[in-house]
Amino acid sequence: QVQLVESGGGLVQPGGSLRLSCAASGNIGSIYSMAWYRQAPGEQRDVVAEITGSGRTNYADSVKGRFTISRDNAKNTVYLQMNSLKPEDTAVYYCNAAIITGNTYWGQGTQVTVSS
Repeated sequence: QVQLVESGGGLVQPGGSLRLSCAASGNIGSIYSMAWYRQAPGEQRDVVAEITGSGRTNYADSVKGRFTISRDNAKNTVYLQMNSLKPEDTAVYYCNAAIITGNTYWGQGTQVTVSS
């Protein structure tokens, strides 16, 4: 079992920045990749950024150059630095962990609202 707790969401003006955090606990040695997803009202949940155990990263085209995913292994925490935020970035952001058995785990989600 893996537990994920997100934090850092909130209300920000267009052009602003936020940093999301996802703290992992439990059987963290079984995690091989972590990712951030987001889901806007009435939309499907889509991947935003992913980071593997080796540190390789992938981003959705809509956030390339604006968002950065990183991890602090000592703190068992993954971050999503979001810059130049746009209203269309408004969504609930979820942390995801994939483990070696093929199972995935989700956090509870954190709301990000970009509005003036």
